[in-house]
Amino acid sequence: MAFVLDCSVALAWLLPDEQSKQADAWTDRLQHETALVPAIWGLQVSNALLTAVRRKRIRRADMDQALELLGALPIEIDALAALHDVLQLAQQSGLTTYDASYLELARRRGVPLATLDAQLHKAGLKLSLPQQ
Repeated sequence: MAFVLDCSVALAWLLPDEQSKQADAWTDRLQHETALVPAIWGLQVSNALLTAVRRKRIRRADMDQALELLGALPIEIDALAALHDVLQLAQQSGLTTYDASYLELARRRGVPLATLDAQLHKAGLKLSLPQQ
């Protein structure tokens, strides 16, 4: 089964000060499953990595290595977000449309949502998304 990969989990894999056992469990699933991401995911991850470089949390070489690592993972970009559904989910949950795009994708595909974001996780529970 596939799962939707939120930016927060990917960053926990890549940033030493954000490591998490919960995120590591999702890493193990990539050995036999595909991660699905909304089109905005790459921009969110790369911006967070660039911010980490600017704040001297990681080096530029670490950022480049992280992007290479992500490029080698079985991650499928889904660009078919239904904007009306994303907006509706954002309004209902109080999330940004960016975060709601992860919910929309998980709901549309009927797969679990891998996130470390408490508000996003709570919104996924309210939608009865499949759990890991």
